[in-house]
Amino acid sequence: MSAKPLRIAVIIGSVREGRFGPVVANWFADRVREHSDIELDVIDLKDAGLPMVLPGFGAQPAGETAAAAETMRERLGAAHAFVVVTPEYNHSYPASVKNVIDWHNREWHAKPVGFVSYGGMSGGQRAVEHLRPVFSEVHSVTVRDTVSFHNVWSQFDGEGNPTDPEGCNSAAKLMIDRLLWWAEALQEARAKSPYTM
Repeated sequence: MSAKPLRIAVIIGSVREGRFGPVVANWFADRVREHSDIELDVIDLKDAGLPMVLPGFGAQPAGETAAAAETMRERLGAAHAFVVVTPEYNHSYPASVKNVIDWHNREWHAKPVGFVSYGGMSGGQRAVEHLRPVFSEVHSVTVRDTVSFHNVWSQFDGEGNPTDPEGCNSAAKLMIDRLLWWAEALQEARAKSPYTM
């Protein structure tokens, strides 16, 4: 492990009113906090301030849009790994997740991405499978192991705790372990040979 702690950015993908994402994200963030050698940054896309319309190709954003994009760029750039907490909307992922990916590019390069998904019967897994090729396009590495909550509304109690903590905690530990392996390996690789397009 490097002397400097690895930083994981946990991205809350849903921005809808009444969303369940923060419950799932808070639970997962607590699993990350169990690792004293990890720095955590929770990024809630509802508060990100990124507009849903990108500037024209080659154009630079201005005003509040530029400030929001720069803040997000700094946070993503500082991360060594990402975890996207995503629901499944219409067999895929929310537009807000695609938006934050599209607003940035180099910040994703040669870094690992893990997924915590939730939803109905499928547990958000179709959203994850749709996100894998998108992250591949921005030169990220997605980890195989994921955490998913099927019929999520029955998986947490009123205090935001999982009703079956053993299963989901084990899945989270495995995914975090894999994510850290990739984060450290890719950090060393980038230091040895900077990743360029």
